[in-house]
Amino acid sequence: MRTKLLLLWIALPLTPFQAGIAAETAPSLRPNVLVLFADDQRADTIGALGNPLIQTPNIDRIVKRGVSFNRAHMQGSLLGGATCIPSRAMLLSGQSLFRIDERLLTSDTWPEAFARSGYKTFVSGKWHNGNASLIRMFQTARSMFLGGMADPMHAKLSTVQDGKLLPATASPKHACEVFADETIRFLKEHQSGPFFAYVPFDAPHDPHVVPDDFPIRYDASKIPLPPNFLPQHPFDHGDMVVRDEKLLPWPRTEDAIKSMLADYYRYISYLDAQVGKILDALEASPHAKNTIVVYAADSGVARGSHGLIGKQNLYEFDSVLVPLIVSGPGIVQDKRTNAQCYLFDVLPTLGKRCGVEAPKESQGIDLGDVLQDPDKAGRSTMVYAYQKFQRAVSDGRWKLIRYPEIGKVQLFDLQQDPHETHDLSDEPSQAPKVNALTALLKQELKSAGDTLDLEVPHPKQAAWTPPVQTPDSAEKKPRR
Repeated sequence: MRTKLLLLWIALPLTPFQAGIAAETAPSLRPNVLVLFADDQRADTIGALGNPLIQTPNIDRIVKRGVSFNRAHMQGSLLGGATCIPSRAMLLSGQSLFRIDERLLTSDTWPEAFARSGYKTFVSGKWHNGNASLIRMFQTARSMFLGGMADPMHAKLSTVQDGKLLPATASPKHACEVFADETIRFLKEHQSGPFFAYVPFDAPHDPHVVPDDFPIRYDASKIPLPPNFLPQHPFDHGDMVVRDEKLLPWPRTEDAIKSMLADYYRYISYLDAQVGKILDALEASPHAKNTIVVYAADSGVARGSHGLIGKQNLYEFDSVLVPLIVSGPGIVQDKRTNAQCYLFDVLPTLGKRCGVEAPKESQGIDLGDVLQDPDKAGRSTMVYAYQKFQRAVSDGRWKLIRYPEIGKVQLFDLQQDPHETHDLSDEPSQAPKVNALTALLKQELKSAGDTLDLEVPHPKQAAWTPPVQTPDSAEKKPRR
């Protein structure tokens, strides 16, 4: 009888309390976590998710083995144009854009929570959130790029040893390959107990540098333009001459965008090859069947969409929509979901699944039900912000973007117009929708703690004339 009751208890889903007991008695039962995190990768640049041109066979492997989110988002940026800084802070803290400390100094984080729960924590890659928090948050931190951008063939990399950062040294090869090698080394060295491994790549962020001998190349003439390509953004969205927008002159030409996309796609394929090496090492390890693998990115990026190049906006593919794929034990395979979520929901979801007690400041929701039934709902309302210039809200179908500085509003039907090419805000029949979403935006921003006034006394002119500009792709300011 006791045996039957024990078997029944084991067969039932574990509560966090039961998971903690299981971890104490049999740590190997708790799943490992491997988070592979790209930099500036559009959600429409994965072969298995509908891009017929790009070659991503290894990311495709994760797609086939797990759940892909069609409606995963990062929330924006309040302090500057480098959206990767707040995006990564949100991911690691589980907090919203309106609550995070971008340097991760004033609040608890999910890697620390995993460590307290008995997980070995590891990181190798781009770190944009302050040296002090890196040393505090991870037990093992190797070959870290402590900056925003650089030529990855000559990046300066640092390692944490005995609680201190060693002097940075030049990377012996492409930084992404070093990050992959360090992760493979960790997988080979790790012997017992669960692990949390975070691999924040700096690809495919510009500059789009790939080793010369990498065999995959794309013919720019065969690259399709984004469905929402424009030579120039039709109005001043508030940050029109940020570094990213100077990478190509105005107006954007079709040939220049196609050439940029060809280099961008090649970089993604190179990143995919590094992902493949990590996946191969994982599959050859004792951890293969008990590891949750997450593939995501910190931000989308325009690359010609809406006449923009960067991600300093609140359009979907141009910025806030990101790839998110989760695979592993107990997760359904080869499924897609329309459940809405933020990146800061990812680690709360994995923490719940691993029996890890959440940091008290964490705001993310548990998406565990979605990982077992992709038809389950996620968040009903999403809200976004970019500095003082832009605010947006979406109910999943309808999206409203407001530009307080110029007194402008856009309304898009994402169901009929996913690439946001038809602004419906001036149609008289849509006035009730604009009013309802404006009220929802104010409500959501107030609830989030945002104090920005959506109406200014003297709005600026929306019209914008670009400065005389030559291609500036060689500019490499480290803050990005």
